[in-house]
Amino acid sequence: MKTVISTIEAPAAIGPYSQGIAIGSFVFCSGQIPLDPATGNLVSDDISLQTERVLQNIVAVLGAQGIGLENVVKTTVFMTDLAKFDEMNIVYGNYFPGQPPARSTIQVAALPKGANLEIEAIAVKPS
Repeated sequence: MKTVISTIEAPAAIGPYSQGIAIGSFVFCSGQIPLDPATGNLVSDDISLQTERVLQNIVAVLGAQGIGLENVVKTTVFMTDLAKFDEMNIVYGNYFPGQPPARSTIQVAALPKGANLEIEAIAVKPS
């Protein structure tokens, strides 16, 4: 049975999707863009600040299930400009210092609300 994850600590969905879904031991976090949960606005055009906000949003969604980034096994990073990969990667690395998850990084033409970055995550709850 699936459980819809919803928390005010992360931005509300901007379409017909859930912030996340838990099913069995898996937690699937929808792609997060750098929206401030309090205002619903993008935090900045700076890729480092956007990365920080996106990962904070993912932390909030995972936290609603009582887990954290240490439980993430896979992320997918969508960027509108891979020339900013190194800047994103520095911030990302700070959030996953020990054993980082598997990851794909893809350049896309555009993201919702003009964001430069979106990250989705899959986590596994400890047994």
